Amino acid sequence: MNKTRLEAFSDGVLAIIITIMILEIKVPHGDEFADLKPLIPKFLSYVLSFVYVGIYWNNHHYLLHGLSKVNGKILWSNLHLLFWLSLIPVSTGWMGEHNFAKAAMALYGIILLGSAIAYIILQKLVLNVEGKDSALAKAIGSDIKSKISTVMNIIGIASSFYSEWISGISYLIIALIWLVPDKRIERVFS
Repeated sequence: MNKTRLEAFSDGVLAIIITIMILEIKVPHGDEFADLKPLIPKFLSYVLSFVYVGIYWNNHHYLLHGLSKVNGKILWSNLHLLFWLSLIPVSTGWMGEHNFAKAAMALYGIILLGSAIAYIILQKLVLNVEGKDSALAKAIGSDIKSKISTVMNIIGIASSFYSEWISGISYLIIALIWLVPDKRIERVFS
């Protein structure tokens, strides 16, 4: 199978996820800037989730760029990743609607952890197809970012029951870690 279909389908799903998230932010009824104040938690949760979806889209692009052939395991693994990512709008809306409440923060972390694990599985399957000596395997290396992110997600989930702030900071740190581009992958594929 050609990877183009997989890329197009994944891009479409991610675009729909972002669209659903922004539709959760309703236009205020008033015409003053003060009327925007209740939307701040919704907007902040949207921004964080937009960044996460963008990070996954970017990394997914590079991962599939290094893929030479698609098999059934990769197709199902990709769907597994898209499943977890498709849940982000629900937790994003819940966090924004309830001012980052403990349960909403825990659910958000669980969905982020599920997405991270699904991505790691997809990455492993792609590397199995390409081989451990492939350019992609060399570019990914030890994948320390994924390991740190997994630990930070667990910290975020566990701390959400005690402090929404620590939980939120954990999720923000993960996003910041991934916002720093990995030059190794760009060098390998340029």
